[in-house]
Amino acid sequence: MKISEILNKNVPTLSFEVFPPKTDVTLAAVMKTTEEVAALRPDFMSVTFGAGGTTGKYTLDISENIQNKFGVPSLAHLTCVCSTAEMINARLASFKAAGIENIMALRGDIPKEITLPREKWAYSHADELIRAIKEYGDFCVGGACYPETHPESQNRREDIANLKKKTEAGCDFLTTQMFFDNNILFNFLYHLREAGVNVPVIAGIMPVTNAVQIRRILQISGTQLPQRFKAILDKFGETPAAMTQAGIAYATDQIIDLYANGVNHVHIYTMNNPAVARKISENLSDIIGRRQL
Repeated sequence: MKISEILNKNVPTLSFEVFPPKTDVTLAAVMKTTEEVAALRPDFMSVTFGAGGTTGKYTLDISENIQNKFGVPSLAHLTCVCSTAEMINARLASFKAAGIENIMALRGDIPKEITLPREKWAYSHADELIRAIKEYGDFCVGGACYPETHPESQNRREDIANLKKKTEAGCDFLTTQMFFDNNILFNFLYHLREAGVNVPVIAGIMPVTNAVQIRRILQISGTQLPQRFKAILDKFGETPAAMTQAGIAYATDQIIDLYANGVNHVHIYTMNNPAVARKISENLSDIIGRRQL
């Protein structure tokens, strides 16, 4: 099923992101982890793609397994950095042959060691990749957005102009980078709609269970922490079990507030932690009408 069909039902949805392993050594363990998440029967699952293609070869395997074994629609990530048109088309052909209908089109993080000279890259921006995917076949295509503005954009106006390019290229929906203050998302959505970007927007939420990890991620992404969340990190960050419980509670509160205010679609960055995905699902079971989870 195409994700655009799921989003158009206009009811609360809950989906999860997982990531593939970097080597064959951990493939079996990661496959088991992703199966545990899929067993929760989310509306769909996304499978990430490594920078410069480092883990891209496993994205298809996991996406296909999730979809065929559990009937959960898969959203396979695809990046265009360090890729020729032939490489992209080969990946699209593999997705199509495996029955994958949904693709998350991203430029991707530029790796420190570039494996292909820039002049040989077929596409340098996500909107170019989106257009190429749409021209290749009948895929539902998603794109990324940053409620706090993309780190490489000079300002919000420029950032939203670039998002508009994505939708004009055929992007069917957008998924946000993580954020910890819902007011930031509400403000972002207002400016998006004002600019004429009307595709569905899925809110990306990360339940924080590791204080060290989140501080590192924040340094890279530039995401801001509200004082309320900083207090949680300061109080519970050094106690893993307490931080996990507090992080899940904070994320659950965020999600409930989003649903209550008309943001129907939420995507959880699970960090390959089935226990976190399960607890979030349990906390929301009656709200999303899925008590069997």
